[in-house]
Amino acid sequence: MSNGRGQSDFIIIKALEDGVNVIGLTRGSDTKFHHAEKLDAGEVLVAQFTEHTSAIKIRGNANIVTSFGEIDSENNK
Repeated sequence: MSNGRGQSDFIIIKALEDGVNVIGLTRGSDTKFHHAEKLDAGEVLVAQFTEHTSAIKIRGNANIVTSFGEIDSENNK
């Protein structure tokens, strides 16, 4: 995902509860997990889509800010 300036887009993830999982997924013919972080309430992670990261999966209640807008994820327990 490019922002038109030759740079990859960043997203900001703020955990709204303890134990939010953020998982980076690889590009290519076989999608695989390549990085994982666990955030506690109030913690913020700035992530970037790169040549290796094609998707980011978020589990738990978090606020996500991207160049496309803002959305809250939900915990489906």
